[in-house]
Amino acid sequence: MVQRPLGNHHDGPDTLLVTSDAKQTGPVTAKGKDATEEITEMARGARVVLWDFDGPICGLFAGHSAKVVADGLVKWLEGRGLHGLVTENERDSLDPQVLLRAVGRRHPGSDLVAELEERLTKEELRATSTAMPTAFADILVQTWRARGARMAVTTDNSPRVVRAYLDDRGLTSCFAPHIYGRTRDLHHLKPDPHCLRRALSAMGTAPGEALMIGDSPTDLQAAERAGVPFLGYARNDEKTKLLTEAGAGHVVASLEPLLKMLRN
Repeated sequence: MVQRPLGNHHDGPDTLLVTSDAKQTGPVTAKGKDATEEITEMARGARVVLWDFDGPICGLFAGHSAKVVADGLVKWLEGRGLHGLVTENERDSLDPQVLLRAVGRRHPGSDLVAELEERLTKEELRATSTAMPTAFADILVQTWRARGARMAVTTDNSPRVVRAYLDDRGLTSCFAPHIYGRTRDLHHLKPDPHCLRRALSAMGTAPGEALMIGDSPTDLQAAERAGVPFLGYARNDEKTKLLTEAGAGHVVASLEPLLKMLRN
């Protein structure tokens, strides 16, 4: 088993919430209390919780730079004589998922896409050994599961990567077999709700009885298209801004308030 920090550390106040009408984090106020009650109802009423992986559960590339991975994918493409396949903006994104999506749009279903996806999967697998658990994620998953909710992962990362990480954390039993991740059909990546609908169908759950936790606008859009209530997780101000500007109704800056809600 890979030894990692427990990830349940937290600096600063534990009652930080952001709502769509509050653009920055801060202590819960009178207006925030309404949001707290709504989030409590969402959390306690969810029969199924759909988790995005990289962000809400862990920081996958905390110790294995996403920039280095993206650069490696670009060099691999250039080595095949495909220097012009991705734009300068796509290169500058430093996001391997952006590069994969771009190639997938231009060569859908090709062997090139299959090879690139496999290379990214191997890099993601390498990253699991240094991934940083999101603070309070492990214990929140276990507590929610103990209260009777079922857990699923709905992610654009490879399901092989998710399983490897959950195995190392001793969390596989909280989710298995409900891990729905990237396939070589890249048009099914978020904001397409394909992975969410797979989870709901397999678990026999109506969209309104589920809750998705995600950290990106594409997570929000996928949840909206699937009809699933959404709770944003934002580890920094940039994530907060992206989610609130995309229309997220509720965003938490820490998972600890959720844990306290469930325990209380």
